[in-house]
Amino acid sequence: MIDTLRDAERIVALCGAGLSAESGIPTFREAQTGLWAKHDPMTLASPEGFERQPELVWRWYQWRRSLVARAEPNAGHHALAELQHRRPATRLISQNVDGLQQRAGSEDVLELHGNLSRTICSRTRKRIDRQWLNDHSDLSPPPSPYHPDGRARPEVVWFGEALDPDTFQQAVEASRDCDLMLIIGTSGLVHPAASLPLLGQENGARLIEINPQRTALTERVDWYWPQTSASALPTLVQSL
Repeated sequence: MIDTLRDAERIVALCGAGLSAESGIPTFREAQTGLWAKHDPMTLASPEGFERQPELVWRWYQWRRSLVARAEPNAGHHALAELQHRRPATRLISQNVDGLQQRAGSEDVLELHGNLSRTICSRTRKRIDRQWLNDHSDLSPPPSPYHPDGRARPEVVWFGEALDPDTFQQAVEASRDCDLMLIIGTSGLVHPAASLPLLGQENGARLIEINPQRTALTERVDWYWPQTSASALPTLVQSL
């Protein structure tokens, strides 16, 4: 496995919620505790839920943003940033919305499911700058500056919404072109992201899975490493 990593010229890392777990970031389902446990996920993360209860949904995401703001990148995030530094052709594809990989120093992260730190208009999908949000912080959610019926909402992919086509196309091209893919902390159940490792494999890539638990992809990979990403990734990168 280490020899394959050393010889690889085009590495792709597909990252899921497990990467951020050791930074204290709960998954979407895990975050539904306490006051939020009684709410249907479709209410908290769908366009229809936002239309019906915009204040509730906005408060939920503000709370999640506060969790991310207090978190710090862990050793796994820093190891991936170092891997990009050592191997500039490395591409990072993330299913996470916390932005911790960028805070660890990575650039050009393909964020399949968006980013909590960004806010858009619910009608036009144009990004809303922070100053506008600050000026209207007494409203929950703030109105959109771009549409009379629009509201501010997080730039994340909700149930029933498609991924950004340009971002996903870049992820597809990177997966087709890589010779090694690291599958890190992802269940392999969320599509279309779960199809990317198999696409890479069909085009000759070797697959290394890093996850404490076996997943839907484990039987298909070349190597399975049953450790957390914060433990395994620094070891992998140091081997270079």
